[in-house]
Amino acid sequence: MYYTRLIENEIELKLRTSGAVVVAGPRFCGKTTTCMLYQKSFIKLNTKQSIAMARINPRGVLNGEKPRLIDEWQKAPDIWNQIKDDLDFDYQFGKYILTGSSTPADKTEVHHSGVGRITPIKMRPMSLWESKESKGSISLTDLFNGSNNYPWDVNAETTLEDIAFFMCRGGWPISVLASKDIALEITKNYYNGLFVFEDCENERFRNKRPDVLRMILRSYARHISTEASITTIIADVRQNNERTMDAKTFDDYMEALKDLYVLEDIPAWNPNIRSKTSIRSTPTRHFIDTSIACRSLGIGPKDLMHDLESFGLFFEDFAVRDLSIYANSIGGTVSHYRDNTGLECDAVIHLEDGRWGAIEIKLGGDDLIDSGANSLKTLRNKIIEKSEEQAPSFLMVLTAVGGAYQREDGVYVAPITLLKP
Repeated sequence: MYYTRLIENEIELKLRTSGAVVVAGPRFCGKTTTCMLYQKSFIKLNTKQSIAMARINPRGVLNGEKPRLIDEWQKAPDIWNQIKDDLDFDYQFGKYILTGSSTPADKTEVHHSGVGRITPIKMRPMSLWESKESKGSISLTDLFNGSNNYPWDVNAETTLEDIAFFMCRGGWPISVLASKDIALEITKNYYNGLFVFEDCENERFRNKRPDVLRMILRSYARHISTEASITTIIADVRQNNERTMDAKTFDDYMEALKDLYVLEDIPAWNPNIRSKTSIRSTPTRHFIDTSIACRSLGIGPKDLMHDLESFGLFFEDFAVRDLSIYANSIGGTVSHYRDNTGLECDAVIHLEDGRWGAIEIKLGGDDLIDSGANSLKTLRNKIIEKSEEQAPSFLMVLTAVGGAYQREDGVYVAPITLLKP
């Protein structure tokens, strides 16, 4: 069974406007399955023999009907250079599709950026809309366009227990398609295999100790959805694991985690505000999928239910995952805002034409919704009065549970299981 992915529209567009497309993202997020929809010939570099042959004769990998799909291209990095040369000689749109779940083992083997010839696309795990667990009655596109068709929906079907399960299961297609009684175990197996590098052809990963990677992830998870500094995370590693770790070692392991597309920090939004307000520039710490954070700490749905404060931070990470997927599908980006007055906004979606919407992320409940709405209105007023930014297209409190409605002050309340691009 195949569930339609939002990234398909972007892949189709880039194949019509670029000589090659490279789709990168974490393992098992569905890259190859989706890209197979567009190929007319393919090769998978998933065996020692195929990898060895590709390294000996990278040019030969390009032979085949176009579009030619090359899966896990980074295992023979010179393929990138050969594609560039081929496109220099005979440029045609949509000749190659590359997929990869890590960056090349030796980045020096890639001799050019590919700008103008090879277009990168980032693929994430499935959102709730893609996994058919959001009804999609609230559209971000409609909110940006000023539609008046906002629903009123009590949303009684979704419980906090459901959200906890979705967060711990993650958006991995193999887990989404599995029955509920084994889905969490499948995600656990995925996490346990994430750092098995014994037979990895990438020496850079083979030199990394899995236990150190896991302890860094645990510290990162303890600071999920915060602006914790790298110094703070290193100190947490030392304190909780009773070991020394210098900044250089930490940076080396962090690079490996980012090369595996496990972490995805959200950058800070820095509008030009005409006042003494200082805008924080530290990114917010996030994961590509909340299930990785849950597994790194051994957290299950029941644990989240027993610690609502932690639940709220993990839910923010979960919501940012879906918002990032939705924003990307409509040509937008996600950032966060925080200044020295304590004013903050969990997610700001910007579109290419300058429109923006501000979102506070809360589990639900009248008090939390009121707090989020008041913060959003304060941010809107500050931006309008003291910057050159236009007024926001919408203000929204995104919740885990509860109903969908528009408040009297104009702020929208939207459960995550009703949201779509």
